[in-house]
Amino acid sequence: MPLVKVAALEKFPPGSLTEVASADNRYAVCNVDGELFALDGFCPHAGGPLGQGALHGDIVVCPWHAWEFNCRTGACEDAGDLKLDTFPVKVEGGLVFVEAP
Repeated sequence: MPLVKVAALEKFPPGSLTEVASADNRYAVCNVDGELFALDGFCPHAGGPLGQGALHGDIVVCPWHAWEFNCRTGACEDAGDLKLDTFPVKVEGGLVFVEAP
């Protein structure tokens, strides 16, 4: 998978949830205790922008209807069989990259 540069590392302080876009893709990037995670930026329930929601530990909360997703696994806390795509994150030279499909 290609690496896509999304932003400088300082844009992702610990405890943050940030929406980033690259080409036609949108990601929700989370910093959980200094470890970065990226998942699909759209909630499958109604298309809400996950990166504009809230982060509680490693749980991303959709701002539209409060559906919850584990940022490490993509698993939905509200519907056991539902899972978002997650993407590996790399930090190189102070820049954050997501391995895009």
